[in-house]
Amino acid sequence: MAKTATIRAAIEPELKKEVESIFKSLGFSATEAINLFYSKVKTAKALPFEIKEPSEETLEAFRDSDEGRNLVKTRNLDDLYNRLEL
Repeated sequence: MAKTATIRAAIEPELKKEVESIFKSLGFSATEAINLFYSKVKTAKALPFEIKEPSEETLEAFRDSDEGRNLVKTRNLDDLYNRLEL
């Protein structure tokens, strides 16, 4: 079948650059990757990966972060690792 349809999408330039580099390392062009994605969606009749709603705990953490609440500040990476007991 001839490929005559075109898709146009606006995307963050740095994301495009990074992802196209990954495609290249996998041996795909962006066009081939998009065709593969569309084929997987067609076959599965769904997205080829799981999408979940964030839990209430995650949403609360987002709200806290946005409002600067309950943040833990560290002096440096070593301090962070110590606090995380790593």
